[in-house]
Amino acid sequence: MIYAEHLRKEFKKTIKDPGLKGSFKALFKPKKEIVVAAKDVSFHVPEGEILGFIGPNGAGKSTVIKMLTGILTPTSGECRINGKIPTNDRKKYVREIGAVFGQRTQLWWDLPLQETYNVLKEIYEVDDESFKKRMAFLSEVLELDKFIRSPVRTLSLGQRMRADIAASMLHSPKVLFLDEPTIGLDVVVKDNIRQAIMKLNKEEKTTVILTTHDISDIELLCDRIVMIDKGKNVYDGSLHELRENFGQTRELVFETVDPKALTEEKFRKGLTLDESDLEIKKENNSFRVRFNSKKLPVGEMLSYTLSLTKVKDISVKDADVEEIIRSLYRQGVTADE
Repeated sequence: MIYAEHLRKEFKKTIKDPGLKGSFKALFKPKKEIVVAAKDVSFHVPEGEILGFIGPNGAGKSTVIKMLTGILTPTSGECRINGKIPTNDRKKYVREIGAVFGQRTQLWWDLPLQETYNVLKEIYEVDDESFKKRMAFLSEVLELDKFIRSPVRTLSLGQRMRADIAASMLHSPKVLFLDEPTIGLDVVVKDNIRQAIMKLNKEEKTTVILTTHDISDIELLCDRIVMIDKGKNVYDGSLHELRENFGQTRELVFETVDPKALTEEKFRKGLTLDESDLEIKKENNSFRVRFNSKKLPVGEMLSYTLSLTKVKDISVKDADVEEIIRSLYRQGVTADE
């Protein structure tokens, strides 16, 4: 459904020196600089998949999404959505996609929500019967009935996000681009929107690309993620593979009977792990030890700890997805430098 191969996008930026002299110089002899927003991004998405598209701020996510939706033309590389090139024949192409941007709305501010949908119906040339069925389905999934007659300006953030998702799905698109759809929402509203996305995906086989900084969105909605950093791929695979390949960090938490008998230096002294593979924090009677379980297995770490001190309580935690992704960001930056 989505084919992106070696996408690259460059922008020309004018460099201006400070002051009035710099302004005149930039006017008559401007200095140009090439800014590369996306260097080399490739991924393929089959029909009906929800793909998590993630990366730190400035990684190039929005640029890639704009190329996929046809807003920007790639400097080089190729992208096709359902066999169509986004920048060619835009009117036909946009009938097959929907887009929701968390920071922007496609709704008319002063119109009642129902009237907004009527306008979109005419824009997308949806026939009366299809529109009626579609609105009934979207009202049920997104619970629009309570505020569908209210002006858009009076809606809460959570209501507006649900209304935006409904607007993007009104014409039954085959592909849905969601950019931070749960940003700034409370836990209950976030859960409602996630459930709605899953239901739309399951019942209509809508292909979804989700960009988000909320790791909970990724864990609950996506089986696969594509991670980019500095405009190029860092990781492409399933969450299970991510945990298997990069989730070697474990966290040992224990409370000692005699906190004065064990110091951070004494605990570290008997281990051969360097600082990148071992992190120790002491808080009152408790120790929090993060370590690389590939270099020191969990069983050996437990045996070593119990040989040093008596403990009241002890537990071992797996690395969570958020920590793994943070580690991958750091690795991507290091590799680039």
